[in-house]
Formats: sequence, structure tokens, C-alpha cells
Amino acid sequence: METAIILCEGGFGMTAGKTAAGLVRHSLRFKVVGIIDSLQAGKDAGEVLDGKKNGIPIFSSVNDALGKLLEKPEFMIIGIATIGGMLPDEFRQPVRDSLEGGVSVMSGLHEWLGDDEELKALAAKNGVRLIDVRKEPPLRKLHKYKDLARKLDCIRIPVLGTDAAIGKRTTAIALVKAMNERGVKTSFVATGQTGLMQGSKYGIPLDAIRGDYVVGELENAIVTAYNEEKPQLIIIEGQGALSHPAYVTGSRAIVSASRPQTVVLQHAPGKKYRSYTDDAPHLPAGTVERESELIKVFGGCDVIGITINPENMTREEAVRTIAEYEEKYKLPVCDVLVDGPDKIADAIIKRFFSKN
Repeated sequence: METAIILCEGGFGMTAGKTAAGLVRHSLRFKVVGIIDSLQAGKDAGEVLDGKKNGIPIFSSVNDALGKLLEKPEFMIIGIATIGGMLPDEFRQPVRDSLEGGVSVMSGLHEWLGDDEELKALAAKNGVRLIDVRKEPPLRKLHKYKDLARKLDCIRIPVLGTDAAIGKRTTAIALVKAMNERGVKTSFVATGQTGLMQGSKYGIPLDAIRGDYVVGELENAIVTAYNEEKPQLIIIEGQGALSHPAYVTGSRAIVSASRPQTVVLQHAPGKKYRSYTDDAPHLPAGTVERESELIKVFGGCDVIGITINPENMTREEAVRTIAEYEEKYKLPVCDVLVDGPDKIADAIIKRFFSKN
């Protein structure tokens, strides 16, 4: 595995730092050896995220990390997801420090660092790379929609949500692991830059693909996963929400491309307002009822289980909400990071893979 530090200045453990959090919790490609966030310097990354130490230190700066780590990391990864995908001004100097220190930089932002003349010159001078993940393939290599997914001999389940940035990818990855452990061969298809940086074998940066091809590109990734691995089940990472007014392509493209038999729905009961709407902060958060209605309309299927994100909730409130939701919706409900995904995995097996 390649080694990496993650730049998450001022955002580790918060919504904006979801890329860093995802890489700390799971990565098939990178061994994360440090986090850069001066506000959390000296702490353990796992303790900040999940209350359990994982041995990944948090440093005050890039130079602090390079001075204290026993071996120079191969990459520094931009670990935040900004509104509009722009590189924050305060991140520019840490990127310079990384390149000057002989460390390549990987970014999942919309703003391509590889097009920046100053940063390109620094990378070339120091023999390192600038890698932008959130880019679409050349036009003539893009795929058109062909209505192929529904013909695949496998179950397809997206993990959708009632909002952006509430843990859909984390739930999807946990569910893939749980299903494989139960003997159901399961593949994962990523739809965002973090999943791709984590090392997902299949997927696309959904919001970087032009509208005419976005459904076809995702469909192609799903079909490729099936053709190469012949899974019984494909779990697809969700994006945004069908009800989120700021994200028109995410969830709609996913249900169109995957033609799902059912959906796992991620919800944050403690949130009052939509994520990533700084210019319209009054927008109320989505609801289970409304999202389920839209999933039925656009996806043509039901919800098999609900996974909650306990943001702004105590553990006691989360436990009580889980019980209330199970009674109200007659579905399995859990907090995947605390409880694990067993309830959802068992429901999927009972419906699609039980011999009884």
C-alpha cells in the first residue's frame, strides 16, 4: 500500500472532513500515516472520529508531519469536500510545502491542481506528481445509457440518503464487508472521489461527468463489476438525495443506472437543515417519508432498511430513535458505526438469498 498524510486543516471530525474520515476508516490503496489539522494536533485520529485510538497521529502542519514521521509519505491527500469543490486559500501553502518536501499531492476537488501553473512547476522541480481524481474520461471514451443493469443476474442495492454528507459511503462499505462475510459474493461501486481514492475497483466520480453521459458511465461501471467479478450482489454508493434541491444528478442518476431491486436509506434524524447549502441555509433537512416516496417513484422499488447518522444526537437519543423508527416504519434500523450493519444484511439475505 502507498503511504499518505491527509490535509484536513480545520475540518477533521466535521462534515467538511468526510474525505479524510473515509480514508482513515477504510482504504484498500493507502496506509494513512498522519492527519494535518492544527486544531486537533497531538491527538489520535481514531479517537477524534470514533472514540477509539487507531495509532494515526494528527500534526499541526505538513512540515511538522514530515519532520516527525520516520519515513516520508508518498502522497498528501486533500481531505476535505468543499462547497463547489474549490481549493481553500489556506490550503495552498500546505500543498506547496508538500510538493517542496518531495511528496506527491492527490485531490478530489473540482478545481484541478494539475492545471495550476505554479503547482505544476513545483511538482516538476521536485519530481513528484499532482493527481486530480475528479475528472471524467475523454469524450470519445464516455458511455451512453443502454438499459443494461436490469438484465444482470444479480441484486443491485444503492445506499441512498435523505441528505448529502451523512455517511452513505461508509454504510455501503460496511454492508459490502458484512455480506461477503455471510457468504454472499458482493461488489462495491463507488460514485464519488473518496470511494475511488479508497481504492474501489469500480466506479466513477459521478458529479464530474457531463449530463449526457453520467447515467451511461455509472451503468458501465456496474456492468463491468458484474462481468469481471460475477457477484450475487452489487452495492452502489449514493450521492446527495433525490429530495435535495442542490443536487439534481446524484441519486436520480444512480437509480436510473442501477435499476435497483431495493434501497438502503441513510438518514440523520438530528439534522434540521440541508448540508452544503451555505447560500440557502434555511432549507429543511429531508425526511424518511418523502425520500421513500421519491425512491418508489424514480427507483420503482421500496426501502429495505434504514441506517441512521447520529449527528447532533446523544447515544441515548439515537437508541430511542432506532426503536421508534422500527416501530413506525416496520423496517430494520441501525447506526452502522456503532451497531454494525447486521440488521440490514440479515434483511437482504432473508429477502433475496434465503433458501426457505
